[in-house]
Amino acid sequence: MDLMYFELGWQHILNWEGYDHILFVIALSAVYVVNEWKKLLVLVTAFTIGHSITLALSALHIIKVSSSLVEFLIPVTICITALSNIFRRSEAPQHLQLNYFYALFFGLIHGLGFSNYLKSLLGSQANIVKPLLGFNIGLEFGQLLIVGVVMLISAIIVNIGRVSRRDWNMFLSSATFGVAFLMVIQGVRELLT
Repeated sequence: MDLMYFELGWQHILNWEGYDHILFVIALSAVYVVNEWKKLLVLVTAFTIGHSITLALSALHIIKVSSSLVEFLIPVTICITALSNIFRRSEAPQHLQLNYFYALFFGLIHGLGFSNYLKSLLGSQANIVKPLLGFNIGLEFGQLLIVGVVMLISAIIVNIGRVSRRDWNMFLSSATFGVAFLMVIQGVRELLT
């Protein structure tokens, strides 16, 4: 593993200028509490697998998608995930499969968002395996830091603050949806120009 790319990976995911990826991880995390960390770990890893696939395919010049389309689709994935949380019938996620699908499929889209950045870093390197592995492990590490913060805040709000789990999910998911929806509107404007 290349430590430079590991560092770039976690710094990239935690960069406030690219807060769309942070929002998606928050949306994934919103319905979980600390004792469900294993389910959440599976989801975050599914997200990493998804974007690893498209990062690799893009870095190898196998796929190419318009960056304006990707920048539109990323907030759409956040909105869909947040809405899914809001309209969830029970407090605790019952079926991991749908969330796992969201994480994996939407990870493919988010990976396209990282692809131009990674391609510029790789330049004309012949072997992309080590840099790609290092970058993706760094991304996973960064995502786990975000999950840890969300879980800590959730534990404080739900367990100490005595806010119901459902109310906390509604607040966090609605706020995430609101920010992402503004990004969708901006993306539509950019697509139309």
